[in-house]
Amino acid sequence: MAIELSAQVLKAGTSAAANYEESDDASGKRDKSAKRRIALRELKETRLRMRMLQACDLLTAEHDPLIAESDELVRILATVIRKSEDGS
Repeated sequence: MAIELSAQVLKAGTSAAANYEESDDASGKRDKSAKRRIALRELKETRLRMRMLQACDLLTAEHDPLIAESDELVRILATVIRKSEDGS
């Protein structure tokens, strides 16, 4: 189970970065927003998987900064999306 969760963390984490990168070359505003929203979902999935690994004692207190950073990335991207959709 730990190997599966670890693989899912890697897949979702790298997918988030790739989707955000793709949003820079989006074909329009809606496409850019859609790609950013996909990136946000992937970041949330990554954060969830890390919390699951932590709950199973497969991640230790040493990994707390990574989980905190994932929380921060979710907040940052959510703010970017919200402000770009509000026109701010």
